[in-house]
Amino acid sequence: MAVLVGASGNSGVAPGSSGPDADGGRAGAPVRRPGGRSARIRAQVLAAVREQLVERGYDELTVDAVAARAGVHRTTVYRRWRDVGGLLADVLDAAGDEEWRPADTGTLEGDLAAVNAEVETALAADPPVTAALIAASFRSEEAARALRRFWEERYARAAVVVERAVRRGECPRDTCARRVLLAASGPLYHQMVLVRGASDPGLGRQTARAVALAAQHGVFATGEPSGEPGSNGPGPAGTDLGSGAGTGTGTGL
Repeated sequence: MAVLVGASGNSGVAPGSSGPDADGGRAGAPVRRPGGRSARIRAQVLAAVREQLVERGYDELTVDAVAARAGVHRTTVYRRWRDVGGLLADVLDAAGDEEWRPADTGTLEGDLAAVNAEVETALAADPPVTAALIAASFRSEEAARALRRFWEERYARAAVVVERAVRRGECPRDTCARRVLLAASGPLYHQMVLVRGASDPGLGRQTARAVALAAQHGVFATGEPSGEPGSNGPGPAGTDLGSGAGTGTGTGL
């Protein structure tokens, strides 16, 4: 699925952002402002976090360095984000606030290939913000929790590609959407993040084709009973057709 869409520059305030806003407020209270000084400061600080992380690495990502780069007072950063973990978590939460939806190409293979193209674009971006944030999540528990929240939200949204495939009769009703998505995009992360290989557009298309064929033959079926496609009952395993997952309603790689 799309990787950290918005991680390179979301200026909005994510639901449930940690810490008070830059003008004061109760720590931990959800804050959402369409604009104003608080949103501008947040945009400056999150941009500074991304730049400092990519240019200097996690070991030199400090509150003081971020404040200096952002051009704000260090007490503003401490008051709102507390520490480096809070800063990284907010960058990831901001990415999750993007109104992203997977493309509808008319086939499961096409939808998976489109998702993989977005994944590849994000992983190959220069500067490599996505890869840097993934790496940082192994150093910060707070960032790791935020990254897990991001992935859970993205998998829920991307599940619609399997829901559509079920309705078109391309795969069994009990197909597990999460397993389909993991199988389709996993090779890209292995190639570009784990072994740090070059971008290979053919890989994303090939895995999309292979996974779509496997889904058609029931490889990802769970054997669990499920409701009729289009009903309000359960749909593809791990999803709920009545929940709005994947529709872009009510948000948040």
